[in-house]
Amino acid sequence: MKLNLQVEGQRGLNWTRWQKFVPAVEAMGFDGLFRSDHFVENNPPDRDSLEMWVSLTWAACNTKRMRIGSLVSPVSFRHPVHTARMAKDVDDLSGGRLTLGVGAGWGGGVREHSMFGFDLLDTRERFLRWQEGLEVITRLLREPGPVNFEGKYFQLRDAVLYPRPQRPRGPDILIGGNGPHKVLEVAAKYGDEWNAIFRSPAQFRELNAELDTLARAQGRDPKKIQRSQMKGMLFGRDDAAVERQLAARQQTDSRTKQELLAWGMLIGTPDEIVDQLGELSEAGMQQVMIQWADLEDLDGLEYFSRSVLPQAQALA
Repeated sequence: MKLNLQVEGQRGLNWTRWQKFVPAVEAMGFDGLFRSDHFVENNPPDRDSLEMWVSLTWAACNTKRMRIGSLVSPVSFRHPVHTARMAKDVDDLSGGRLTLGVGAGWGGGVREHSMFGFDLLDTRERFLRWQEGLEVITRLLREPGPVNFEGKYFQLRDAVLYPRPQRPRGPDILIGGNGPHKVLEVAAKYGDEWNAIFRSPAQFRELNAELDTLARAQGRDPKKIQRSQMKGMLFGRDDAAVERQLAARQQTDSRTKQELLAWGMLIGTPDEIVDQLGELSEAGMQQVMIQWADLEDLDGLEYFSRSVLPQAQALA
């Protein structure tokens, strides 16, 4: 199993923190580092929020080994042509280490869209725009000749991007979401990787099997689509530390430990986290993106890397 970290950039990320965090994550041996793409949270107070593609460009230049990526970049406030251009160039700059996660626009992100004048659209229209955006992005990256496309939201007329991506198909495309029909259909058609969000092993196994079926219907080998999941985590060195984490969370979220585990969080000491990852591995998960909330807690991250990372990476 590959173990990656994910940072919610709208929760206080700035250059000082990013320039310390990125090299530390690579030095500790994590397989990758991913960024959300948001301006602000859906409720104040607002904090620092470093622009995602600029931050990934810096990461591409200042790392050598680990994967970097967007989780995810929405078509609701990023035109897919710009996304395709930036992604291929950052992928080239990194030596082929970028994963491009593309989303429809977070349904909870009404505030950020309203604040900056972007139209989030209703759920149905948002989904249709996302599909069009993926068609634009994948065709521009994967087709060498001029591309024509006439959609409701986006249009291309003899369009081609130069320089062409160094990787023949450009960066891997990640599709994130849990929808058992529409989202998985999109992943089966466009995705090099499907990323579930906060799902238990049983839920993940069911969705995983459905994706296999849909991939075959598209004429694709299901094994060609990587399976990953984004997970929140409450982690402590011992039971007392875990209980403190739970108590702090319950100031704003009244759910019990068992309810949070059933929802899809990772909770526990190092051995408990490894056991939970093992259950997910058995359900078909090949990679995990763990949200690391405290960007200043490099000591805690270093302990996590020593106590969990080697065992997680050894999982089949």
